[in-house]
Amino acid sequence: MPETWQFQVRITVVPAVADALRASSPYEGRDLLEAVLREYNAALKCQFDAFADYVEEAERAGRDRYPLYQWTKDTIANPGKKAKYLTSFAVYVSGEDVYDRESADGLYARLSALAGRVGIESVNRFDTNPANNPQPPVRK
Repeated sequence: MPETWQFQVRITVVPAVADALRASSPYEGRDLLEAVLREYNAALKCQFDAFADYVEEAERAGRDRYPLYQWTKDTIANPGKKAKYLTSFAVYVSGEDVYDRESADGLYARLSALAGRVGIESVNRFDTNPANNPQPPVRK
């Protein structure tokens, strides 16, 4: 039986659009981006905010249950990485951070068509296959 992977689409946007997205403020091109997201019952989550939420949850629930706690905390504390992740947004479909290939392919195509417009700098698609993704750092 073949493995079935799930997928995630992420966009990188210019800083001004990132600020507007994080604050739910208006910006030029918002209608186009929101139309694509509505089509897939999707929403954007800033990667920095997702990392900060993870750290907060780990500190509240017990760090030992969160294997990426220290890496994530160090990442959001690093000014260069913070700047990078403030402009990176994961697309969630129906509230899920990973989803089927069909949704990912459709989102990737539609969002790629907006790249270079509406403040989107790049669009990337990732899968859950461990061979294609960095693995958690080894605990020391």
